[in-house]
Amino acid sequence: MNEIRFYLSLFLRRLPAFLLVAALVSAVSIIVATSLPPAYVSRTRLFVEAPQIPENLAPSTVNVSGAERLQLIEQRLLTRANMLDIANRLNVLEDQDEMTADEIVGAMMARTRIRSTSGRNVASLMQISFEARSPRLAAGVLNEYLKLIQEDDLNFRQARAGQTLDFFEIEVDRLSKELADKSAAILKFKSENANALPDSLDFRQKQRANFQERAESIDREIYELQSQRKQLIAIFESGNMQGELGEASQAQKALAQARGELASSLLLYSETNPKVRLLQSRVAQLEEKVKAEADAAINASGEELPENAEVSNPALQLRLNEIDRRIERLESQRDSAEQRIAVLTENINKTPANDVVLDSLLRDYDNIQKQYNTSVGRLSQASTGERIEVLSRGERLTVIEQPAVPNRPTKPNRMKIAGAGTAMGIALGLALIFLIEFLNKAPRRPEDIIKKMDIWPIAALPYTRTRRELVMQRSRKLALILIILVGGPITVWAVHEFYLPLDLLAEKVMNKMGVRW
Repeated sequence: MNEIRFYLSLFLRRLPAFLLVAALVSAVSIIVATSLPPAYVSRTRLFVEAPQIPENLAPSTVNVSGAERLQLIEQRLLTRANMLDIANRLNVLEDQDEMTADEIVGAMMARTRIRSTSGRNVASLMQISFEARSPRLAAGVLNEYLKLIQEDDLNFRQARAGQTLDFFEIEVDRLSKELADKSAAILKFKSENANALPDSLDFRQKQRANFQERAESIDREIYELQSQRKQLIAIFESGNMQGELGEASQAQKALAQARGELASSLLLYSETNPKVRLLQSRVAQLEEKVKAEADAAINASGEELPENAEVSNPALQLRLNEIDRRIERLESQRDSAEQRIAVLTENINKTPANDVVLDSLLRDYDNIQKQYNTSVGRLSQASTGERIEVLSRGERLTVIEQPAVPNRPTKPNRMKIAGAGTAMGIALGLALIFLIEFLNKAPRRPEDIIKKMDIWPIAALPYTRTRRELVMQRSRKLALILIILVGGPITVWAVHEFYLPLDLLAEKVMNKMGVRW
C-alpha cells in the first residue's frame, strides 16, 4: 500500500510534464484526424486462368508458375516510369507540380496495395487497391493499372513464345546447313575414293581374284604356245616335216578345237558337268600327244632354233608367225591383267583408312541428323505454343472484379487516428515520467538512504508546509495544468492554421513511410 502511495505521489509530482506531452500529442492526433481529407479506395481482383487447351495435347512454351507470374506482374507494374506516367496523365496527387519525381513515386506506391495468394492446388489470385482523393480518380488509376498489367503480361508471353520459336528456327537453319555441308563432304570423299570404298571391298577382292586366275590362265596358254612352237621347230629339224607336220598340225588343230569347246561349255555349265569333264579329258589327252611329239622331235634333232628364226618351209613359217602373234596378244592381255591387279591391290589397301574416315563423316552426319530431327520436332512444338499465345488460348489473366467507383470515403478512420494518437500521448507521458525518475538518483524515502548509504536513520521528519504554502502550491499546479490543457491544444491549432498544416505534414510522413492511415 505504501508503495502504491509512493508511486502515486511521484506521478502527481510530475503531472504537469505528463499532461504537457499527452495534451500535445493528443491535440496533434485529433487535429490531424479532423483535418485529413477524405480518401476513396477502389479495388480490383485478378486470377491466373488455366489453359483452354490441355497441356498433354498442345503445351505452351511459356512455363511460368502462377506465383512467379504474379510477382513479375507486380514488379513490372510498380516501376518508376509507370508510376510517373500515370501520375502525370491523371494528376493523381494534390500539389503534384511542387513535388519531386521521387516524392511522386513514393506517394503513388504508398497509395497502391497489392496482395497475392498462390500455392499448390490453390488458385493464383491478386488483389490491387488504390487510394485517391476522389472516387473516379481511384477507379481511373486502377483501370490504368489493369491496362498495363494485361498489355505487359500479353506482350511478355507472346515475346517469350516468339523468342522460343525464333531460336528453334535459327537452330533448324543452322543444322540444315551443317547437314548440307556434311553431305557435300561425304559425297566429295566418295567421289575422290570411288574405287576404294568399304562397301565395294568384296567385289574388288573377287575382281582381283578373277584377274589373278586370268593371268595364270594366260601364262599357261603362253607356255603351251611356246611349247608348241618348239615342237614344230623340232619336227622341222628332224627331217620328217612332210609326214609328221601334217599329223602334228592335225593334233594341234584338234587340241585348239577341244579347248574352244571346253571354254564354250564352261560358259554354260559348271566344272562338274559330265560334258565338261569329257572335254577336259580330251584336252588333256591331246596335250599329252602334242607334248610327246615335240619331245620326240627334239630328241631326234638335238638342236633348237631361235625363237624368231626364219625357216625355209612356208607352211611352218606361217604356223610359227601365227603362234607368235597369239603369244603377243596373250602377253598384252597378261600385262593389262597385272596392271588391273596392281590398281585393285592399291585400292584394297586404301580401303581400311577410307573406312575410318568415312565412318567418322557418317557418324558426324548421323549426330547432326539426330539434332536436326529433334530441333524440327521442337520447332513444331514452339510454333504451336506461339500460336496458342497469339490466340490467348494458354494461361491468361482474368479480371474477377472490375474497378468500381466507391460511393463513400474509405479513409481516414478519424476515430481510430484520434484514439491511437491519444493513447500514444498517454504512453509518451508515462515514459517521460519514468525517464525523469529513473535519471533522478536523489533519495526520497528512508529505504533509499539505507540502500545508498547503508545507514539506518532513527526517524524521518517530513517537511511540513503552512496552509498558505499549500494553497499557493496547489494554485500554481492548477494554473499550470490549465495552461497545459488549454494552451497546448490552442498552440497546436495555431501552428496548424497559420504556420504548417498538420494534414500536409502527416501526408508527407505517410508518403515517406509508405503507409496510409
